[in-house]
Amino acid sequence: MDQQAIQSIVKEVVSRLTASSVNPHMIPIAVSARHCHLSKSDLEALFGEGYDLTKKADLSQPGQFAANETITIVGPRGSLEKVRILGPARNMTQVEVSQTDSIKLGVKAPLRESGDIKDSAPITLVGPKGSLYKKEGLIIAQAHIHMTPEDADHFNVENGEYVKVQVNGDRPVTLGKVLIRVSPRYKLEMHVDTDEANAGFITGKTMGKLMKGEGNAHD
Repeated sequence: MDQQAIQSIVKEVVSRLTASSVNPHMIPIAVSARHCHLSKSDLEALFGEGYDLTKKADLSQPGQFAANETITIVGPRGSLEKVRILGPARNMTQVEVSQTDSIKLGVKAPLRESGDIKDSAPITLVGPKGSLYKKEGLIIAQAHIHMTPEDADHFNVENGEYVKVQVNGDRPVTLGKVLIRVSPRYKLEMHVDTDEANAGFITGKTMGKLMKGEGNAHD
């Protein structure tokens, strides 16, 4: 058998082994710590007229970044300092915390899809140039998966669908009611909060297996 034939066989064997070891249903998981999104008017109220956020680091989702700026959020029972602002500025202000954070603040933050802040918990925001009381805007973000339409086709899911995600590791967990969010602007990634991450020993390098069967967000 000549050298070219041997190389061809080796290449085919490696290809098959690699294909068999890769699960097409695996999703990268990112841990989302407490943070806030500010409207332009609220940003200026907290930091001064005409103020613009400055970039600390790009986030995985295209066009999104962690800002150098932070604020303090205050509830009836306690406060959380150095809460990171994510940019760019949005059309409404939203603060995302974990259940543990919510207890420390002394508020009952509802579990919501990001962007759904109607009748959510109130919170006071404190910046270097002022403070604001928001009668709504504090939520615990629903675990969700960002994906492109092509990813949705690959995983056979649709926007608004709920799925389960199985995470295997030192402490295996299965997260239910994980919301699918589809947009051409997204990059494939699942977001969980720090409570969920601590429960499953999830770090920035953790992968989860997508499993269908949770229904639709509008059911």
